[in-house]
Amino acid sequence: MGLSHRSAPVSILERAALSADAQAKLLQDALAVEPVAEASVLATCNRIELYADVDKFHAGVAEVSTLLARHSGVGLDELTPYLYVHYEDRAVHHLFSVACGLDSMVVGEGQILGQIKESLATAQRLHTAGRLLNDLFQQSLRVGKRAHSETGIDRAGQSLVTFGLEQLAGDEQVADWAAKKRALIIGAGSMSSLAAATLARAGVQEVVVANRTLERAERLAEILAQPGGAGAAEGFAARAVPMASVGGELARADIAVSCTGATGLVLTAEAVAAAVAGRTEGDPLTLLDLAMPRDVDAAVHRVAGARLVDIESLAEASADAPMAADVEAVRTLVSEEVAAFGAAQRAAHITPTVVALRTMAADVVAGEMGRLRGRLPDLGEREQAEITQTVRRVVDKLLHAPTVRVKQLAGEPGGAGYADALRTLFDLDPQTVAAVSRADQGARGDSAASTRIHTDDLNRDRS
Repeated sequence: MGLSHRSAPVSILERAALSADAQAKLLQDALAVEPVAEASVLATCNRIELYADVDKFHAGVAEVSTLLARHSGVGLDELTPYLYVHYEDRAVHHLFSVACGLDSMVVGEGQILGQIKESLATAQRLHTAGRLLNDLFQQSLRVGKRAHSETGIDRAGQSLVTFGLEQLAGDEQVADWAAKKRALIIGAGSMSSLAAATLARAGVQEVVVANRTLERAERLAEILAQPGGAGAAEGFAARAVPMASVGGELARADIAVSCTGATGLVLTAEAVAAAVAGRTEGDPLTLLDLAMPRDVDAAVHRVAGARLVDIESLAEASADAPMAADVEAVRTLVSEEVAAFGAAQRAAHITPTVVALRTMAADVVAGEMGRLRGRLPDLGEREQAEITQTVRRVVDKLLHAPTVRVKQLAGEPGGAGYADALRTLFDLDPQTVAAVSRADQGARGDSAASTRIHTDDLNRDRS
C-alpha cells in the first residue's frame, strides 16, 4: 500500500514524507498489529510504500492505511483517495517494476535500486522483514539489475539528478552549461552526493558542500577533491561549510542543489532574493530542489533573477519525456520474473507438507519394523535390515510420483490448495506441518548475514 507521484499531487507527497525515525516507528507499529507478520517501508522523494505480509486482506488494508495516516500526519480521509493497494502477484509486479525504474518519475533511472537496498537493510536491522519480504526484496534487486544489464532501459531515462540538471541547462548540454560555474550543494546524503559528483564531472569550477553535520560535508568534499575522485577537470576545488554559511555561499553560487531531510524550508524566498540582489542581468541563480518535503520555498519561482526546478516541475517535464522501445522488453522481463517468483513461493508453501508426509511414512515404517521384531525375535540383523530396506523402497516408490507431481501443481496459479488436499488425504497433523515451517524459517533466519552480503555484493556490482 502506498502513494506516489503517479497517484498523488506533490503537495500531498510533501506532507506525507517520512523521516528515518518515522519510518522505523511505522515498521515497529505495523508488526504490532494482528494481521501483519512482516513489513518493510520504501520511502523516496516521490513515493511512500509499505509492503506487508498479512493473514487477512481487508483487516490488513484497514490497519496499514490507518498506520500510514498516523505516521505521515495526513488525515486518513484526506490520504485515502491517493492510496493504491496491490495484493499477491500484483504487489510483486509493482515492486519489480519499481526496481527496474518503470514506475519512476524518470523512467529507467537506476538510483531506486540503492533505495530498495536501504529499505531492506532497515527492515532487517529492525527485524521486521522475515522470509517472504527478504525473498521479495532480494529478488526485486536481482530483477532490477537484470533490467539494466540485459536491456536498454538506461537509454529510456536517467537519474533524477541528471534529469533535473538537464531541465536547468535547457537547450544546452549540461557540460557546456555547467562549465566554470560555482555550485552549492546543500545536504550530504546519497542524492546530494550524486549531484555533487555529477556537477564535478560536468566541469564546474568549484563545489561547496553545506550540511547540518559538518563532518559529513567535509568527508564528501574530501572525496570530490581527490585527484580523479569524481572525474573532475583540472583546477576543480571542493570545500565544506557549516549550514550557517549557506546565505553567503548562495550569493557567490551560480547553481544550488538542495536535498536534505529537513522538515521545514532550508531556503526561503527572501534568502534567495537577497542572494541574487546586485547580480548582473543574464547571470541568474539556478536552483534544483530534490527534497521531499521541499527545501526551497515555492515562492522562489516568482523571484526575479532566480530559476527553480523542483519535484513538481520535474514531474510535469517527465510526463512529456519519450518512452524508449526498451521499456517493453523490461515489462516482459518483469512479467516473467513475477511468474517465476510466484511459482517458487507456491512450491515452497507445499514443502513443509511434503516433508511432514515423508516423516509420517518413516515413522510408520519404523513402527511396523518394531512390531515385526517383537513377533519374530529370532530374526537376524541381516534379515531385519533387508526387510527394512525393502519396506522403505516400497514406501518411497509409492510417495515419489504424488509428491513430485504435487510440487509441480503447487507452482501453478491456484496451486496453494494442493497442500490442503495432501494434509486432508493423509490426515497429517497440522502441528507437525507447522513445526517443519518454523524450522525452515529458523534456518532462513540464521542466514540473514548471508542475505545482507548478497545485497552488498549486488551494490558493488551496480557501482
